[in-house]
Amino acid sequence: MNEQNTYEQLYEETIPSVVSVYVTPQNVAEGIQTGAGSGFVYDYDGHVVTNQHVVGGANEVELRFSDGDWRTGTVVGRDTDTDLAVVQVTELPNYAHPLSIATDEPKPGQRVAALGNPMGLDGTITAGIVSGTNRSLPTGNGFAIPDTVQTDAAINPGNSGGPLVTLDGEVVGVNRARQGDGIGFAISAAIVARVVPDLVEDGRYRHPYLKISTIDVSPLVAEANGLAEPNGVLIVDVRLGPASGAFIGCEAGRELRGREIPVGGDVIVGVDGRSIRSHEELMRYLITETRPGEGVEVALIRNGKRITELVTLGERPRRSSRERVGISVK
Repeated sequence: MNEQNTYEQLYEETIPSVVSVYVTPQNVAEGIQTGAGSGFVYDYDGHVVTNQHVVGGANEVELRFSDGDWRTGTVVGRDTDTDLAVVQVTELPNYAHPLSIATDEPKPGQRVAALGNPMGLDGTITAGIVSGTNRSLPTGNGFAIPDTVQTDAAINPGNSGGPLVTLDGEVVGVNRARQGDGIGFAISAAIVARVVPDLVEDGRYRHPYLKISTIDVSPLVAEANGLAEPNGVLIVDVRLGPASGAFIGCEAGRELRGREIPVGGDVIVGVDGRSIRSHEELMRYLITETRPGEGVEVALIRNGKRITELVTLGERPRRSSRERVGISVK
């Protein structure tokens, strides 16, 4: 089967499961459309996944399916820190079937398609490849979404909340944002698989939280702190909480090559036996493998020696707060 036929077949099999999401003001008589995005059918109980920024603070939204059927949906769960939301309708059209969530991480170079309704154009497919994985995408509320998928498949306003799928029709991401030509991002299937069931069941997702601010150990940070290699994440600040007694933050800075570099803090190099090389790897492990209240073993470099601390995870505050300090060091 050639590539053209592959995408044609993919479209025919998946587009009935993709919906347009419309948010209207309280005074619907004005006929003013205040928000629009995309979503896809998650299960046969009528749950539809979309972005939190698509539904905003609305309790109800209007869904338009591929054959023109309309449903009023109730927003049953939302999470600003992963920008995911779940809408439920009482009855799905008989042609709208759930899309499978991928269990394997996509590979750079893998062919994918973004489905949705960009610029108000219903039933659109754009093709591309996975450009990269495990990206960190700021949300604007002080936290970043880890493990996002980068793609060159066109993602435009209105695509938000729609699925990024493989040629087998599996969802590897939920389209979220475009940043420049040929650079789009989708919330990974691993995050979807972790967060959405909680949104369906409880209406919210409780994020594990170490209550620290960190920066990656770049070559410059490693040199300033006397580290043998640029690896792991440096703890810059420790906040009050269950883990506050386990970590040491930076209490000083050192000027190096014209930059003020924080020094003296612990360096996280592993969690529960897994190596941690960057902030993104730390955040991905916490959100996909742990829960608030659980204990984790954190491997640290402190004063040149490797030690292990058993830390009880807190729950990330729901208010906006900063996850890491705004320091850029290369």
